[in-house]
Amino acid sequence: MKFIYAIILLFTIHNLSFSQKYELGKVTLEELNEKVHPKDATAEAAILFEKGRTYFEYKQGEGFSVLTDVEIKIKVYTKEGYSWADRYISYYVGGDDDESVSISKAITYNSVDGKIEKTKLKSEGEFSEKVNKFWSRKKITLPNVKEGSILEYKYTIKSPYISTFPVWNFQTSIPVNHSEYSTYVPEYFVYNVYRKGFNSINETKTSETKTISLNYRERQVGAMGTITSSSVQTDNINYTENVTNFSLENVSALKDENFVNNIENYTSSVQHELSSKRIPNSPFEMLSNSWEDVAKKIFENEDFGNQLNKNNYYENDITTLITGLTSNEEKINVIFKFVKSKMNWNEYLGYLCDVGVKKAFQDKVGNAAEINLMLVSMLKFAGLDANPILISTRNNGIALYPSRTAFNNVIASVKLNDNVILLDATNKNALPNILPFRDLNWFGRIIKKDGASEFLELTPKTNSTDIVNVMATVNDKGEVEGKVRENYKDYYALQYRDRYENVTKDAYLEILEKQYKTIEIDNYEVTNNILENEAIVEKFSFKSNSIVEKIGDKLFFSPLLYLSPSENPFNQENREYPVDFSFPFKDKQTLIIAIPDGYAVESLPKPIAIAMDNNYGNFSYTISNTEKQIQVASTFDVNTAIIPAEDYPFLKEFYKIMIEKQNEKVVLKKL
Repeated sequence: MKFIYAIILLFTIHNLSFSQKYELGKVTLEELNEKVHPKDATAEAAILFEKGRTYFEYKQGEGFSVLTDVEIKIKVYTKEGYSWADRYISYYVGGDDDESVSISKAITYNSVDGKIEKTKLKSEGEFSEKVNKFWSRKKITLPNVKEGSILEYKYTIKSPYISTFPVWNFQTSIPVNHSEYSTYVPEYFVYNVYRKGFNSINETKTSETKTISLNYRERQVGAMGTITSSSVQTDNINYTENVTNFSLENVSALKDENFVNNIENYTSSVQHELSSKRIPNSPFEMLSNSWEDVAKKIFENEDFGNQLNKNNYYENDITTLITGLTSNEEKINVIFKFVKSKMNWNEYLGYLCDVGVKKAFQDKVGNAAEINLMLVSMLKFAGLDANPILISTRNNGIALYPSRTAFNNVIASVKLNDNVILLDATNKNALPNILPFRDLNWFGRIIKKDGASEFLELTPKTNSTDIVNVMATVNDKGEVEGKVRENYKDYYALQYRDRYENVTKDAYLEILEKQYKTIEIDNYEVTNNILENEAIVEKFSFKSNSIVEKIGDKLFFSPLLYLSPSENPFNQENREYPVDFSFPFKDKQTLIIAIPDGYAVESLPKPIAIAMDNNYGNFSYTISNTEKQIQVASTFDVNTAIIPAEDYPFLKEFYKIMIEKQNEKVVLKKL
């Protein structure tokens, strides 16, 4: 009998869990009084449920449009969770017709004197703003938010574009108790469904019959051609609607970590893209199903491939530029520099031209496609093997599936001596094979003549260098003075120029002193910071009275002085995401430190040399001394931009050993 009762109990619990309704307006005092999330006590807020459904609406004379309804209920636990009261929904306004967003049922609930208090969203808490010429967003700020509040709202996106649905994310930076998304698709359309993330998404499918009613006017014509009568007739067309439901329960918060490319690459989500359509009385149409299809369709767009064939607007300029040049390297460099200096990027990404390459050239302003397709065309005109490369920027995520939205940008390339040189002229600090950081996103797709295409890795292969040389003196009071020379090359130099080209010297010195914390800087100078093809060289003097610790007749300090790292960036026990350094690098510090008169070295850290498996990287630390000086060299090489998550434990241990060594102390003893 106990066994039977247990089975009945389990069956009852099972039915209750599946019969639970997730509805707006159903708020309880128990929910409002909950102090912490039951499965994540650190959560600032949690999504109690989020439900979405995408469905089609037919309007005679206009055809199908797509609507997406979303209902969401959020619990706020802490003051940090107040930010969840500020929400926005983006919608597209850059085509022949605009999307629209409407918001309803926006309410804040609080517990006041044992009763539930409701505060509705007022008109001043809702507004629209234009982000750029392609996108706008509807923003709301829910009122009267406190610790313990529950927030609810519903919104609907209406879109004339049936090619894609909104991406549905089951996971976000706070826990999600329940998330479900349903699609209701007429039989006339077939969509590819792409899934991301580490959670296994539940999926169920059903179908039902739907009806479209079409009205038309029937007229009776008499013998003389006159209309004798008319009436409105209705035709009913039955079709099958395919319903798919996706759901996840108790989804943990997505925690960002150091050196992650784009955390959204690992978010549990589903996205849809139209694969084919068969409208009654219209031919069957197959859309993109492979990367080759995607690339070919983009190439055939008149705002892409056709732009590569236009050259009459620049012929004289390029002919003059390359006259007398004998090497292809010279031609590449001079044309690349010409485009960077002449053109100004309007900060719009994209692989399709807006105004076209000719007008952009005349106006000296263009989007990424206009600038880089123009560059490809000029390189071709100069007799070089140049082609465009479709890419997905870091913010857009990794292009995992063949989709027209997988790519959102285009760069240029030139094949030279069996090597492919990558170019992006939208950034005036970029160099051949030194791309803007937004472009460094695993791989792109190079498009050749007639739309043929293939994948090309974008990850940098050579190590960028940061080399520091320090000459310093320690006195018997434990004070340190010194001079520094630091060289930044390749991506380190690009990083410096992008960050600091518009920063004043005084502001930059504040940044530098805050970065190093223990030193005061003087006599600062920098060279080559605006010469994009040269290594940047910084020189400065420094002093400090906090690097050396004096205890009795002994002095203790790290021989790396202010360059000693403070903490390990990899301190999580486990890691789910690859480590993305953006580019391979070499960090080298060489220091010569004069010791004070009357002191001698009592002990030094021991030298070390370690390496990671798979040639990921290595670290060496050498140290020696004479009567008057200590010499130390610390070299750290990372030979790959990306290290897989499964190798994280080895990387973490490697960093631990390295940082401990770099923080070991020299001990000087008074004679």
